[in-house]
Formats: sequence, C-alpha cells, structure tokens
Amino acid sequence: MNAFKDQSFQDRVARAAEAKQKALDALRAKPPADPEEVAARQAAREKREAADAEKRKAKQAAMQAAKEAKAAAKSVVAPVARTEAELKAARDARYAARKARK
Repeated sequence: MNAFKDQSFQDRVARAAEAKQKALDALRAKPPADPEEVAARQAAREKREAADAEKRKAKQAAMQAAKEAKAAAKSVVAPVARTEAELKAARDARYAARKARK
C-alpha cells in the first residue's frame, strides 16, 4: 500500500498558478458582450431604480402626511380653560383627600 505523501510548498504553488492560468484562459475565451444586450440591461436597471425611487418618495410622503396629521390632531385638542371656581374646588378636594389619608 502506498503511503500518503504531502505535497511540497512548490507543488502547491505550481498547482495554484496552473489553476489561475486556466481560469484566465477560460475568461479570455468568452465572447465579448453584445452591446445591444448590455444597453438593454442598463435600461432595465435604470427603469427598476426609477421605480424604486418613486416608491421611496411615495412612502416618505405618506409618512410625512401621517406625521403632520398627528401633529394637527394634537394641536386641535387644546387644554380646556377652567374657571377660577373650578380650580379652587379641585384644590379643596385635593386638600380634603390629603387630610382624610392622615
């Protein structure tokens, strides 16, 4: 039975260089990209990006409208102006409650 023999560093470097050269040759062997196809892909990408930008703008506008509506609803609810007699009655009730606790 043959024993397993580790590869030397030079063997590994040579195999890596060979694999790299093989990959480069395969890449160079590919036909160049068709300009019409490249232009079509570019147009599709730009169209998709424009649609995404439009969606983002619509979403931001909706969020801003909701924020403004919330702020408007808050400002509509104004504190109710109480008369001096009502304030005195509330103060007296708090005072009576504090006395009752003791």
